[in-house]
Amino acid sequence: MKTRTLGMLEVSALGLGCMGMSEFYGPANDAESIETLAAAFDAGITLYDTADAYGAGHNEELLGRFLRGRRERVTIATKVGIVREPGKYERRIDNSPAYIRAACEASLRRLGVDTIDLYYVHRIDASASLDDTIGALARLVEAGKIRAIGLCEVAPETLRRAAALHPVAAVQSEYSLWTRDPEDGVLQACRDTGAGFCAYSPLGRGFLTGAFDPRALAPGDFRGFNPRFTGDNLAANQRIADTVKALAADKGCTPAQLALAWLLRQDERVVPIPGTRRIRNLRDNLGALDVVFKEDELDAIGAALPPGLAAGERYTQAGMQGLRA
Repeated sequence: MKTRTLGMLEVSALGLGCMGMSEFYGPANDAESIETLAAAFDAGITLYDTADAYGAGHNEELLGRFLRGRRERVTIATKVGIVREPGKYERRIDNSPAYIRAACEASLRRLGVDTIDLYYVHRIDASASLDDTIGALARLVEAGKIRAIGLCEVAPETLRRAAALHPVAAVQSEYSLWTRDPEDGVLQACRDTGAGFCAYSPLGRGFLTGAFDPRALAPGDFRGFNPRFTGDNLAANQRIADTVKALAADKGCTPAQLALAWLLRQDERVVPIPGTRRIRNLRDNLGALDVVFKEDELDAIGAALPPGLAAGERYTQAGMQGLRA
């Protein structure tokens, strides 16, 4: 397995996003998820990404079951800051030191570990004191509760301010062939501060694989009300999926492999974390590590899928809270 670094953490070049094993993409199937987690481990994936907000703690508990006997060979990333009532999509953001301390202890219990490798602020509360938030995380590092600090969906200036207070190991934001927002300053801020970058939803929540079918959505699948997957936006965005599919056919790989391999070539600090519950999709994603592009091929992909092409916001109004704060 090829590796990359997130600050002081060495991780596999592809990680595994675990959110969908508990929520947002239909009913959970713990047995299938555990099998996929084990297959990822056997394939050499060492980075597993979760959050306390995924399934009201279920996702961390699921990972805790998987970790038994494997803890020393994996890197666990989890998050704090989004507060939701079970079963509801609406949320509020809490970056207060007291909440961070209590949430960290709860995550440690659910995961069944003594230390969290990478602890992200899931969303930044622009009205809260960044000094207090980073200070609370720094104290968790000093106490041995966490190894490294991360930030999600931050603006470049926020990252620089935070990194001046304490080293930031990684930034996590959505990044893909239809969401290229991090190219607008965030990746450069990561280079300037020494932070790595985790790209979540690198396959456009499954859309870029060419396999998305709005008629086959399971109950509870949040794509049913996501702006990019509904109404006129869905029809407009289908052209993006079709373009990825055509480019992949020319390259002799699958659409998922092309999308992930393209991300890996954008910057050596980028670590995509595609999520899946199914072993067949996991294996398809891993094939991206063997896809090699020439410069003219990268230029052609960039020209065919320029920034700003996707129709619709990334989230509903509720989900947009804290983005680029």
